[in-house]
Amino acid sequence: MTEAIIQRARGAQPKKKSEFVRVLKQLSYNRGAMLGLCIFVLELVIILLAPILAPYDYAAMSSAIREGPSLAHLCGTDDLGRDILSRILYGGRYSITMGIFSVMIAVVFSSVIGSIAGYFGGRVDNIIMRILDVIQSLPGMLLTIVMSAVLGSGYFNTILALSVNCIPGQARMLRAQMMKNRDAEYVEASQSINCSRLRIIAVHLFPNSFSPLIVQMTMGVANMILMASSLSFIGLGVQPPAPEWGAMLAGSREFFRSSPHMVVFPGLAIAITILALNLLGDGLRDALDPKLKK
Repeated sequence: MTEAIIQRARGAQPKKKSEFVRVLKQLSYNRGAMLGLCIFVLELVIILLAPILAPYDYAAMSSAIREGPSLAHLCGTDDLGRDILSRILYGGRYSITMGIFSVMIAVVFSSVIGSIAGYFGGRVDNIIMRILDVIQSLPGMLLTIVMSAVLGSGYFNTILALSVNCIPGQARMLRAQMMKNRDAEYVEASQSINCSRLRIIAVHLFPNSFSPLIVQMTMGVANMILMASSLSFIGLGVQPPAPEWGAMLAGSREFFRSSPHMVVFPGLAIAITILALNLLGDGLRDALDPKLKK
């Protein structure tokens, strides 16, 4: 009898859910965030399957020049007779991956910079912050244009140019979180048992300070996709004949009045992707907010 009572008491104790499961559950309550997540995941699947889904080769030209949407060409053709739908599907591989990779590179550098500045403080923090102040004194788009002009056009050079623009903001946010958490009890406990500084930063402080950066990363991917398209539009990013969305807009601007479909469909691809990522970012911000825990 006593054992049964003990077992029931043990079974009645709620299991502690992991933070990841809690965030996913909280995120599932937000319809806008789930819509954004579904759209973005669907886009990733589509660009991965572009060779299968694309009805034509994105570089194949035909005699159907600047034709509107039809059964043969669902999004019409461009000024060289190329299928716009096929180019949009392949173009997502450039635009979306440039946004993702540039943010990932920026996260690596900003994590190191922000962790060092936030943990050590003092003179180290002052030196790092003044360097970031100089970088952030330039408008983001202007800095990206300068870096792209120095490095040159192309896929990988554009990713590097975009990543430089992300580093200061992410580093500052991580620094603020590290400074907030570095006096916590678990840090003092780690110091009391002679944990190395590297272990304290990497194992204890960084995982507990990374949550706000996740939201900024999601928003950053959207901003980087928009900036990548802008660079290609002005001739500094990925260049034709690569079917990048911004390059497609740049090549079709002369035909906006006579063939508006050449501008509308690549523009919609950019707009839908940015909207999906912004919805997802807003949902993640709410899910990671401890005041909104359920």
